[in-house]
Amino acid sequence: MRIMFLGDVMGRAGRGAITEFLPKLRDEWQLDFVVVNGENASNGMGLSGEHAKLILAAGADVVTLGDHAFDQKDMLSFIESEPRILRPLNFAKGAPGRGAGLFPDRRGRKVLVTQVLGQVFMKRAFDDPFSAIEDVTKRLRGQAQAMLVDMHCEATSEKMGMGHFCDGKASLVVGTHTHVPTGDAQILPGGTGYLTDAGMCGDYNSVIGMEKAEPMRRFVTGMVKNRFQPATGPATLSGVVVETDDLTGKATKITMVRQGGRLEQSGPEV
Repeated sequence: MRIMFLGDVMGRAGRGAITEFLPKLRDEWQLDFVVVNGENASNGMGLSGEHAKLILAAGADVVTLGDHAFDQKDMLSFIESEPRILRPLNFAKGAPGRGAGLFPDRRGRKVLVTQVLGQVFMKRAFDDPFSAIEDVTKRLRGQAQAMLVDMHCEATSEKMGMGHFCDGKASLVVGTHTHVPTGDAQILPGGTGYLTDAGMCGDYNSVIGMEKAEPMRRFVTGMVKNRFQPATGPATLSGVVVETDDLTGKATKITMVRQGGRLEQSGPEV
């Protein structure tokens, strides 16, 4: 199975990159399943129902969220009617939606997709992500040919910890949230594909996707003048493609993805 994961979609530029590149990449790279992190797609803060529909229509099979899951208030109700949108598994108790699901790929094979929030350096405490993943793995992993974990957090060490925790169980563990792509795509000893951070789908001529002026002012002066605004220049589609063995669910190949914008590079061989 060939699965692509794309990092945090950032504002209008990121949405544009998704709609421009994703439909043709699904065909050209013969992708079986696509997961997109969309938690910053709506003005850099959360995901609206309208923008969720756009990402799904462009070719995403599942859209994951993050700590900004419900910044767009209509997502509170939209997520209840759209099972392809996943909030973090260890989000607040009683939050709408769900944090894991089984989804068919283009040939009917099942993919288990889940997302958790980390605890290190995050603005508020979330439930333990490791026990949450362990519970889902025990309940649902046997029903799927592949498993993908989106680890949404600040600390690279915590992302790496999750990778090793899931090694031999998940097909892919990929980090999101920091918007900066890392260069450590690898297959761990137990057969799990791993990347510390997928980066963002957005304009990299920015400060993690935001127009530079206001972040730079705050760094230099320590003073707030304006709200952050997503950068609107040419966006790069950033993420990873993993190929898996249908019998074991283990990764056999992993390739980083950079399409368009400032960081373009080749994708997987077809």
